[in-house]
Amino acid sequence: MRRNTGLTPYQEKLRERLLAAPVVPAPAPWRNVFDGSAAVGGLTGVGFGVDPATGHDLVMVVSTQGYGVFDAVTGERIARDRDPEDDGPDGTPDLSCPWIGPPAGGRVRVAGLYGGGLHSTSGDGWSVDVEAPDWPHHRILLSANGGDWHRPPHTEGWWHVLHSTWSTLRAAGFSPSGQTLAVATSSDLTLWTRRSA
Repeated sequence: MRRNTGLTPYQEKLRERLLAAPVVPAPAPWRNVFDGSAAVGGLTGVGFGVDPATGHDLVMVVSTQGYGVFDAVTGERIARDRDPEDDGPDGTPDLSCPWIGPPAGGRVRVAGLYGGGLHSTSGDGWSVDVEAPDWPHHRILLSANGGDWHRPPHTEGWWHVLHSTWSTLRAAGFSPSGQTLAVATSSDLTLWTRRSA
């Protein structure tokens, strides 16, 4: 007996496809930076910068516990401010807050609880989609070669790399360089990179 979901048969097949896809590791050349995720309680948003010394992508995390900056290649936390003077992007027209750590000064746009967004494509063929076939849980899908998860088989063009069932999704997307994929929830940060440590 087919349940009445209000979806067309095509939409129901897509939903079933997503529900059946297990979480798998991201394909090469991607690697998980933390071998899992980094706990960040009360996370409200994330933004990107670049380390002028190494060229590595940096990820700034804004939370109810302050600000932190992670090296997106090594996973090292390189800066921390538990009591920033600025309360964060809420109330700023460009959703920005002061950058901490290298490079010093300037502001960073933050995507998360208060709005904004990260890049959905890498610029060289990778894309990320956020789907919620069992809302309020979100699935993060990584696709290759401008891939479309509607068509190729799972793990042959698209990969279900994260299923957020424990926390609220804040943001998912690529750094401006396209070398880092970040997924931020209200409790943690997961990073993948294409650069070697």
